[in-house]
Amino acid sequence: MSALMDNEFANDALILIAHGSTINTQSSAPTRALVEAIRGRSIFSEVACAFKLEEPKIEEVPSLVNSQRVFAVPVSISEGQFTEEIVPLHLGLRNESESEYSRKGKIKGKELIYCKPVGTHSSMTSVILSKAADIVREYPFPNMPRSEETTLIIAGHGTQQSANSRKAIEDQVELARARNDYFEVLPAFMEETPLISECLEVARSRYVIIVPFFISDGLHTIEDIPVLLGEPANRVRARIESNQPTWRNPTERKGKLVWYTKAIGNEPNLPEVVLDRVREAAQ
Repeated sequence: MSALMDNEFANDALILIAHGSTINTQSSAPTRALVEAIRGRSIFSEVACAFKLEEPKIEEVPSLVNSQRVFAVPVSISEGQFTEEIVPLHLGLRNESESEYSRKGKIKGKELIYCKPVGTHSSMTSVILSKAADIVREYPFPNMPRSEETTLIIAGHGTQQSANSRKAIEDQVELARARNDYFEVLPAFMEETPLISECLEVARSRYVIIVPFFISDGLHTIEDIPVLLGEPANRVRARIESNQPTWRNPTERKGKLVWYTKAIGNEPNLPEVVLDRVREAAQ
């Protein structure tokens, strides 16, 4: 990743932008933690966050800080509808009728620079593979499977509203395949084919590791996907209510021994990814 020059952004503000949730406030926790981690490094004059569904809101970004130059980084997985349509609209960088827009603009007297999302950064493949390796190392029962006899499934949301949402997952699948670490690497989606609910039948190995390519451990990762993988919904809800993991590693389902990781939002290198996105946009 790019090295940051001393004081290069000392007069600038950084705003991390995420979706947020009205149902599960923990979904914004990784973004808020990321703000604190970057703020503690004293690289920017100001560091804050904004959300679509939580406070402060995305449209408030120019008034959240005093700095004249503001970098906005979407803490999201893909260049999908949220990142490329909703956020620029709320930031004031595009109109609803526009399909093209500039990632730089003068908004309410501030120079606003809209960066690429963290999820499309080149380091994400290593993050996914690290998640997969760590989960079987942490839960090796009955024996830690060798990667060459294991299927890796990268799971995402998928949506008919934006092809780019799917593309982020498929790109990571191709990049992970190129490493030749696993017996096979497959994509799976909540709302598109190939479906997560059918991925265990598709996998050709006895051992399966599933990495949810989401930023936060929100309702999709802790509730929806375990149910799609075959966990009874009432059992998942009971585990949530008692603050237990909703997937026991490994769990046998459909003749496969399945490990399921957490989302990627707590990865220690995410501050570096954010800083790299800022540096790219500043050039």
